[in-house]
Amino acid sequence: MSTPFAFRGLRLRAARPRPQTGPDELLLDALPALAPDDPLHAARAALDLDEDDDADEGEDESTAEEQAADAWVEELLDEAEDALDREEPLAAIRACDHAEALFGPHAGARFVRAEARRALGELRGAAQGYRAAALLRPEHALSWASLAVASFELLDLPEAERAVARALHEDPREPLAWWALGVLRQWDADDDGAQRAFLHAAHLDPEACPLPPRLEEEAIDELINEVLLTLPEGVRAYMENVAIVIEEMPSEEALEVEGGRASPLEMLGLFSGHSLLERSHDEPWSRLPPTITLYRKNLERSAADAEELRQQVRVTLLHEIGHFLGLDEEGVAERGLE
Repeated sequence: MSTPFAFRGLRLRAARPRPQTGPDELLLDALPALAPDDPLHAARAALDLDEDDDADEGEDESTAEEQAADAWVEELLDEAEDALDREEPLAAIRACDHAEALFGPHAGARFVRAEARRALGELRGAAQGYRAAALLRPEHALSWASLAVASFELLDLPEAERAVARALHEDPREPLAWWALGVLRQWDADDDGAQRAFLHAAHLDPEACPLPPRLEEEAIDELINEVLLTLPEGVRAYMENVAIVIEEMPSEEALEVEGGRASPLEMLGLFSGHSLLERSHDEPWSRLPPTITLYRKNLERSAADAEELRQQVRVTLLHEIGHFLGLDEEGVAERGLE
């Protein structure tokens, strides 16, 4: 199995939900002393004002408090996003937890925490987080679209369909929603519907959601032959007994791999059968011809252009040949074939 990409360009966190309420007075009182330039200083100062001030002054104080609280929440979420960019999802989760501990349920914190869960490979936790963010801010289409993608990865297809429909209802210009719809249509073998959805996504955000290049039969046969010719002669001789087949998308059965279920989005190839190291004269079944399967639609979506696609096919095929030769995932990765 090959999973070399992790939603390149699909995090799209710029549309982060905004907070809806200011800080709780008791929480502010429990905070340690603040430096004069701390963004929450104005909020505490507002709470300490004389309660006999007139109504207009009270409104001004409330506004100052909310603005200061918003600023601090945004600072914490910026910290969480920076941690994600540094590939430190646990630090991102801590920052989101901190924000909600101070200010209560917050859609932005729920969303960024879900992103961190996804980075950790915790798809179910990510889906729950995206749903929580969406329920707190139902108009936030990106939360619904992210829920659709995570639900698809969990093969919860009814939930994915509902979430993508809600995302497009809230904002028909949300590119990730169209991208997710394209993936769902690919799973249904509706190539025309998938192409229309991907065209919408690419039109709305060509950098984050580029139109997947096409991998035609003739081109993939040519690439396979090129890769085989680069192999040592002895390995090529063994490869004569290995079937290399092309499928559009992995089946649910193919996704059941050692250690759990693989993502239906990220599985680019699969080696099945016994490796050379596992063959035995005492076990006739171990000498049956093995198979390498390449998944066309996932390979196409993993690339931004035709040349990147060609390179991804080469790497994926070599990755699976590595498994045939007896290399595990770590051994394949050490050779730069992730």
